[in-house]
Amino acid sequence: MPLVSMKEMLNKAKAEKYAVGQFNVNNLEFTQAILQAAEEEKSPVILGVSEGAARYMGGFKTVVGLAKNLMEEYNVTVPVAIHLDHGSSFEKCVEAIYAGFTSVMIDGSHYPLEENIALTQKVVDVAHALGVSVEAELGRIGGQEDDLVVDDAEAAYAIPEECKELVEATGVDCFAPALGSVHGPYKGEPNLGFDHMKKIDSLVGIPLVLHGGTGIPTKDIQKAIEFGHAKINVNTENQIASANAVRETLDAKPELYDPRKYLGPARDAIKATVIGKMREFGSSNKA
Repeated sequence: MPLVSMKEMLNKAKAEKYAVGQFNVNNLEFTQAILQAAEEEKSPVILGVSEGAARYMGGFKTVVGLAKNLMEEYNVTVPVAIHLDHGSSFEKCVEAIYAGFTSVMIDGSHYPLEENIALTQKVVDVAHALGVSVEAELGRIGGQEDDLVVDDAEAAYAIPEECKELVEATGVDCFAPALGSVHGPYKGEPNLGFDHMKKIDSLVGIPLVLHGGTGIPTKDIQKAIEFGHAKINVNTENQIASANAVRETLDAKPELYDPRKYLGPARDAIKATVIGKMREFGSSNKA
């Protein structure tokens, strides 16, 4: 099955009250694990790729080629989107699109509203002409993910009326309002703004995106889905599972040097984590 945009899978998820996971890829083993999990669970899936991860893996074209080749090798039959996570500029989004990405996020959340709208509209014009879906963000999501760092003082909730203005002006396919989630591990209990969430959902009418899905209790995940979230991003949890598996393997057998012997267990740990998330999000058997 060819790579697809996120638009159809997220509209279906919103209508049927479940969420599709975006699981970030960081290397070969992450990509293998996520695709294997999706096929086994018969779940749609989004491969998230940050600019930093793309550089590490050899560029946008390399990541797209890897995903396509693994999908063919594993005979993947479920919908798979490959999505630029936190695209930093119009130019980077276009570069990803022409490398074969089927979805992009343009993160103009650090700009004033008018500039964010203008930048997002520019990306939408190019992306939609080529059948590529677009995600936008408003407000500031705290924490650190890859190249993106927002400290607690800068983090800010999205304003519902501004969310409506951005979505209507740009025609984006899905939207990430900052509502109290963070990138990376939580320092305390997650505190999502459900009143804001409910109001934004009623105003924008398109699938919402929850960034920083690691560490959020299941009851809050379910509430977020109820209030319009159809895409939930997970990266940290997979990274921690992978790192723990490598440590445990090498602690048990310090003489190991073949990377397949310690990265194989890491891949298995990522796959198990992804399967658990797909079941939690309700996307299993929805392909």
